[in-house]
Amino acid sequence: MAAIYYFFLGTWQTHLVKDKVFWHKLDKDTPAEYAATVTINPLTALRMIEDFMDLKSGDAVVQNGATSMVGQCVIQLAKLRGIRTINIIRDRPGSDEAKEKLKKLGAYEVYTESQLDVKNVKSLLGNVPEPALGFNCVGGNAASLVLKFLRQGGTMVTYGGMAKKPITVSTSSFIFKGLSLKGFYLKNWLDLDRNEECRKMIDYLLGLIREGKLKYDMELAPFSEFHTALDKSLGKLGSQRKQVIKF
Repeated sequence: MAAIYYFFLGTWQTHLVKDKVFWHKLDKDTPAEYAATVTINPLTALRMIEDFMDLKSGDAVVQNGATSMVGQCVIQLAKLRGIRTINIIRDRPGSDEAKEKLKKLGAYEVYTESQLDVKNVKSLLGNVPEPALGFNCVGGNAASLVLKFLRQGGTMVTYGGMAKKPITVSTSSFIFKGLSLKGFYLKNWLDLDRNEECRKMIDYLLGLIREGKLKYDMELAPFSEFHTALDKSLGKLGSQRKQVIKF
C-alpha cells in the first residue's frame, strides 16, 4: 500500500512509525513525484484561492512568481473555476518560452516586469475585471506591480520573498484604495487541526492530477546526485525545475 505522511517532520528519515491518523492512502495510479509534492505547493495554491476572497467565475487574480510551482498551480486551479489570471514573471533569457508554457497551462495574460513599466498597468487589462486578489512570493518591485493591478479594496497575500527585498506600499494604497496585505504559511494552516479537511483536499488535488487537469514542472533526481539537485534548487545553476529526490 502506498501512503503519504502530510504533516511537517522537520528532517529527512529513512523509516518512520506513526499512528494511522497521520497517513493518507494513495490510489495506485498516483505518480510518486506528485504524491511527494502535493501537500506543499498545490495545497498552498488551493488554500490561497479559496481562503481570502469569495471569488466567482469571471473574476481575475494577479500574481508574481508565476513560473514557480505554486504559480503554475494557481493558474490551473483558477482556470477550473473560470477565474482569469494575470501573471508576472522576471525578465530573463527564455521569458518568451516561459510565457508560452504558462499560456498552455491556462494563463490569461503573462507579462515580464519590464513590460509593466508603464504609467497605468490597468490599461493592459482590456475587458478583464480588475483583480480583487493578488499573490506575492517575490517581494520588492514585483510585489509593487501586484499592488498596482488590484482593484479598490483588494487584497495581496504574501507567501514568500524570493527577491529578499522588502515590500514597499504607498500611503495612498491604504487610504484611497483601501488595500489589505495578508500573509499565508501552510504549516500554520495545518496546525489548526484540519485533518479531515486536508484529506479531502489531497484527494481532490490528486484526482485532478490523475485526470491530467493539474501538472507542474519537476525533475526527478537520484539520491546519488543530491549535491547537483541542491545547487539547482538554490538557483546556482540558473533557472531550474523543482527538484524531487528519488531514493
